[in-house]
Amino acid sequence: MVEPVISVRKVNYYYGTGALRKQILFDVSLDLLPGEITILTGPSGSGKTTLLMLSGALRSLAEGSLRIFNEELNGAGPQTLERIRRRIGFIFQGHNLVDSLTACQNVEMALHMDQRLAPDLARAECTKMLEAVGLGKIVNSYPSQLSGGQKQRVAIARALVRKPALVLADEPTAALDKASGREVVEILRALAKQRGCAILLVTHDNRILDTADHILTLEDGRIISFTTALGTTTRHLLKTFAQLHRRGDLTQHIGGLSNKQFVEMLGSLTTEFEQLLSILDIGSSDIVAALLDELLESIAFKIQRLLNADRITIFLVDVEHKLLRSKVAQHGQGPVLEIEIPIDSGIAGQVARTGKTLNVLDAYNHPAFNPNVDLNSGYRTSNVLCMPIKDSHGKIFAVAELLNRKDGSPFTEQDERRFNEFADALGPIVETCVGLQHR
Repeated sequence: MVEPVISVRKVNYYYGTGALRKQILFDVSLDLLPGEITILTGPSGSGKTTLLMLSGALRSLAEGSLRIFNEELNGAGPQTLERIRRRIGFIFQGHNLVDSLTACQNVEMALHMDQRLAPDLARAECTKMLEAVGLGKIVNSYPSQLSGGQKQRVAIARALVRKPALVLADEPTAALDKASGREVVEILRALAKQRGCAILLVTHDNRILDTADHILTLEDGRIISFTTALGTTTRHLLKTFAQLHRRGDLTQHIGGLSNKQFVEMLGSLTTEFEQLLSILDIGSSDIVAALLDELLESIAFKIQRLLNADRITIFLVDVEHKLLRSKVAQHGQGPVLEIEIPIDSGIAGQVARTGKTLNVLDAYNHPAFNPNVDLNSGYRTSNVLCMPIKDSHGKIFAVAELLNRKDGSPFTEQDERRFNEFADALGPIVETCVGLQHR
């Protein structure tokens, strides 16, 4: 059995004394294993930084057990705490580089406590570490010459150059853009695996959650698993939709959004559901599945109205049975339709097979059109705008189809562009709904 680098059991922590005494952490327990990255999320004031400081032997522990490198911190003396701190790498939001020192010299600062290394060997180690984080060409550059992402990578190199068994990072991506932030965490993750160190990373950055081996959420000083919390942002998002769902107001709410509000909401949903797909495991919850199905239908019908279409259908691609099966198909306020068509025929089938958008001006004059659906439903298709929907691996797994502009005119190039944007946003939502059905 692998020994945890950190083992926390029933830790309580308080600020102040007497009448001003306030409890910050409540019965917190967790384990950090070597070679794994654990992300700690939660709202401001929930106790994340306090837990990080305790885990770094930077504050004294009064209640509970906190063992680091198999040494108990509760009751430990200053010398023990200092010895433990020397084995920990710290990374903070402010990279805290010394402006008058080069990148290499900033990293060397971490080795000054180690008297066993000669200066030339120390410099060689620092250069090697900077190369490992992709900065081999700027070892002699000063912080003022570096980008935010490069500065943070120097801070990572400084934290890791002493080969710590534990790395504690407090909001390391907060000041970085999406690409730089992800690059920084990917570097941390790779080095954790290579060196077998444990990483505890405190963040509000939902864009990096899928890089973690474990995700924990602190709420009001109590730690809960991310799978229970559904993620800080996503949980609150789904809670709002769930309230609307219970009242029967979800479709009306989404339908009543302005175009701008709907596009902004769809952009937020896309990010949230991408994260949900990557890290969520909520079992086979029928309640959540019903909520997401209604959410998908509500969004689809809003897109239908925005593009002035008479109908919208979202087909799932069943490669094994060579069929397209409708996930969303409804006309006006009528019942949800169930449509099943062969994948080797029809306009939607051609889009599923080729991955190319089709904007058909006259359906009955298009060679791929299958009139059998019209014959079975009594509907008359005039024009069609059909888009592929890709999953998180870039594979076509669904098709979205609009039928008949309500003004009788064909779909325009502008309609095509807007529908394409909506189709990209629909992908993570549809994939999440499908994933729940197969859990």
